[in-house]
Amino acid sequence: MLYRLLFRHVLTRIDAERVHALAATALRLATAIPALRTALRRWTRPAPELRVSALGATFPSPLGVPAGVDKGATWFEALGALGFGFVEVGTVTALAQPGNPPPRITRLVADRALLNSMGFPNPGAEATAARLRRRTGDTIVAANIGKSKAAPLEQAGADYRAAVRLVAPLSDFLVLNVSSPNTPGLRDMQAVDVLAALVSEVRAEAGTSLPLLVKIAPDLPDEQIDAIADLAVELGLDGIVATNTTLSRDGLEADRVLWEGKPGGISGAPLKARSLAVLERLHRRAGDRLTLVSAGGIETAEDAWERILAGASLVQAYTGFIYGGPAWPRALNHGLLELLRRDGYASVQDAIGAGVGGDARRKARPQPYL
Repeated sequence: MLYRLLFRHVLTRIDAERVHALAATALRLATAIPALRTALRRWTRPAPELRVSALGATFPSPLGVPAGVDKGATWFEALGALGFGFVEVGTVTALAQPGNPPPRITRLVADRALLNSMGFPNPGAEATAARLRRRTGDTIVAANIGKSKAAPLEQAGADYRAAVRLVAPLSDFLVLNVSSPNTPGLRDMQAVDVLAALVSEVRAEAGTSLPLLVKIAPDLPDEQIDAIADLAVELGLDGIVATNTTLSRDGLEADRVLWEGKPGGISGAPLKARSLAVLERLHRRAGDRLTLVSAGGIETAEDAWERILAGASLVQAYTGFIYGGPAWPRALNHGLLELLRRDGYASVQDAIGAGVGGDARRKARPQPYL
């Protein structure tokens, strides 16, 4: 309740990107004190029932942080201490780049959403790798890799490889971002033949032992989603992250002046239905041959539980975290524990995909934070 009041009356009056930077700095400094970090981890530690085995690791919770929260790999340890089961840093590009001109994040409070046109601002793969070398090992960390804006599409494979070469040895798994709407031409790389060539390039650089996933857009037609699922299985990809932000503006309730004619992708509650539909389609197509990571519109424990029952091994939330505040991951983990006990599961692991085709899945109840 205190955070909701702070968000509504104070934080919404400050530039969103500035608030993000201040929060990251404050949490990073606080958790730099070993005793405080240990105490915080003890307070937020997820229950053993929430552990998930996937991608060659044991995740303390299925709830993770997607790319975009820790773009520069500066506060992944702090995020892990808040109760997140894993953190995906980046998007990392081979070359350092400032991203698109600010302002580039707009809060759509009426929709519990964000409009962002960031354009992959990050310090580059070399600086990111230097920060990842200082990992404590307490937090599972993935690296999200994208194309440098300066690299032409015909050289994308070499550009991705340059980033992978530096960060792959320091990451627990990799996610190839071919679906951000904020880098010109990037979404064209979701075409099956182009994606196959990119995966081949990255595999040649990273090897086959490091889990590799691809992140797709929610705006793809269903037939292309099927084709990507088939390709992922054929190529031996480890999983798919579904989904990135959407270009759709359908149904938005926020004042049109906030979003009409503005570039960028929408995240948060408006993405909920489509992200769930994409997840369900991927699971029907690939079953348990792929690890599915669901992102988009997850605000509550009910939302996360619905995705798990629909086939997601892991879930990610960005906008829900922004609107929910620093205590939100711990609260969501507690809610998940209550739901799995209510529905008679011994663990989250047992519930993955259990609602497909049956009555076990319960529809999420909207619970806005503001």
